[in-house]
Amino acid sequence: MSSSTQAASSSKPSPVVVSSRRRLGVLAVAFLIVAASAPLTVVAGGVTSTFSVTHVAGVPVSFLLLAAVLAIFAVGYAAMSRFIRNAGAFYSYVAQGIGRPAGVGASVVALVAYNMMQIGIYGMFGFQVSMLIVEKTGADIAWWAPVLVCIAIVGWMGVNRVDLSAKVLGVLVALEFVVVIAFDIVAFAVPASGLSTAPLDLSGLFVPGVGAVFAFGVAAFMGFESAAIYGEESKDPQRTIPRATFLAVAVIGVFYAVSSWALALAIGVGKVVDPAGIAPEEAGPPLFFGFVAANMGTIWVDLMSLLFITSIFAALVSFHNAVARYVFSLAREGVLPDRLAAVRHRTGAPWAGSITQSIFAAAVVIAFAIGEAGWNPDSGPYPVLTLFTWLTNSGALGLVLLMAIVSVAVIGYFRRDDRGVGIGSRLLAPIVAAVALAAVFVTILANFDVLLGQAESTMTTFLLPALVIVPGVIGVLWAYRLRSTKPNVYRQIGHGADTGENLLGVDDAEATVRND
Repeated sequence: MSSSTQAASSSKPSPVVVSSRRRLGVLAVAFLIVAASAPLTVVAGGVTSTFSVTHVAGVPVSFLLLAAVLAIFAVGYAAMSRFIRNAGAFYSYVAQGIGRPAGVGASVVALVAYNMMQIGIYGMFGFQVSMLIVEKTGADIAWWAPVLVCIAIVGWMGVNRVDLSAKVLGVLVALEFVVVIAFDIVAFAVPASGLSTAPLDLSGLFVPGVGAVFAFGVAAFMGFESAAIYGEESKDPQRTIPRATFLAVAVIGVFYAVSSWALALAIGVGKVVDPAGIAPEEAGPPLFFGFVAANMGTIWVDLMSLLFITSIFAALVSFHNAVARYVFSLAREGVLPDRLAAVRHRTGAPWAGSITQSIFAAAVVIAFAIGEAGWNPDSGPYPVLTLFTWLTNSGALGLVLLMAIVSVAVIGYFRRDDRGVGIGSRLLAPIVAAVALAAVFVTILANFDVLLGQAESTMTTFLLPALVIVPGVIGVLWAYRLRSTKPNVYRQIGHGADTGENLLGVDDAEATVRND
C-alpha cells in the first residue's frame, strides 16, 4: 500500500476495494444518465406538475435554454473528468479545484440534494401505483405502502452489479421514448385548441414564476452530470464520460422541449396560463393520462401507466446509485465513518452506502405518511404536491448551486497547470457556466414560493432551501475541524482514487476486498 493511503487510514480498519472489472461503455453510462431523468416521469409527472403549479406556457423553450447552459457547463466538467476519476465526482472536483473545505461542503450538499431528488420521486411512485391498484382492483392502498416495498427492491439492486442495472434501465428508457413519441405525434395531430408556437416564445417564459419553471427543468436534467460518478467503472473514462455527458444533454434537451410543447398543445395553451384553468383533481399526471384516454384508448393508458411506474423506478435506481457512491467516496477518505466504505466482495458494489440511503429514504417517507393527516384533499394529491414537488425541486436547487461551484473549481484546477487543455474548455466555458448557473440559482430561490404553490412566503419557503444550503456550510466547518484533529484524513480529502489501489473499478478480473 502507498504511504499516502496509510496516512489516510483511521484507527479502525476500513474495507477498500482493490480491483474490479471495468464494464460500462458510452451507451451504458448514457442510459444511466437519461434514466435518472426518466423520460416518461418528466413528461407525465414533472412537466404536468410544472404547468399545474406555475401556469407558464414557455416550459418547452426553458428546456432549450437549460440544455445550452448545461452543455457549456459540461465543456469544463468533461475536461476535468479526464484527469479526475472518483466516485465522489462533484466532491472530488471541488476539493481539487478550490480546496478541501469547499470539497467537503460540496459533498454534503450533493448528498442532501441527491437524497431529496430520489426520495421526492418516491412520492410520485406511491401515488401512481396506488391509483393503478384502485383502478384495476378497487382496493384502496395507502400510497406509502408500495413505496416501502420499492425502497427494499431498490436497495437490493444497489448492492448488486452496476452493469445489470444499466441493462435493465436501458430497456425501460427505450420503451419510454417509444410511448412518449407516440403521445407527441397524437398531441400535434389533435391539439386541444389548435396548433400554437406560443410555448416556444421567450416572452411566454420570462414571466412571474420563471424561476419555478427552471427548478422543474433542472430537476428533469438531473443525472446528466452523474457520468463522472461512474468514471471508476467505465471502460475508457477519458472518452466515455465526456461523450456520455454531451449525448445525454443533447437528447434530454431536444426531446423534452418537443414533448413539453406537445403536452401544452394537448392541454391547451389557454388552459395552461389560466390560474383557474387546471382543477386540483386533474393537476399533475392526470393532465397527461386524461388526454391519452380520450385520444389514444385504454390500451395506451394501461401501457403508459405501467411504463410510467417503471420509469419512476428507473430514476429511483439511478439516484440511489449516485448517493451510494458519494457515501462510499466520503467514507473511503475518512470524512464519513469508514464502515460506510464497505463493498461487496464479489462485485465491488458499495453496499454500505446503498443500505444507508435506503434506511434514510424509508424514514423520510414514514415521516411524510404521518404528516398526511393534516392535508386538505381539495388541494390535490398529497404525495405529488408535497413529497415530489417539495423535495425534487429543493434537490434541483442544491444541484444548480453545486454546478456553479464546480464551474469555478474547473478554473482553479487548471490555473497552475493547463495540462494541455485549451483556454475555451478550462477558462471561458467555465466562466460563462458559473455566471449563468448562478443566475438560475438566484431566480429559483426568488421564486421558491411559486414552487410550493404558495400565494406568499411562509416558513416552508425558507426552510426547504436552508435544508440544502446550511448542511454545506456545516460541511466546510467540519473539514476545518478535520484539518486540526485528523490531518492525515484531511490531506486525503478529494483524492480517494488517486492512490490507484482503492478504485471501484480497474481492469482486473474480479473484485476483492481487503482491510488495511
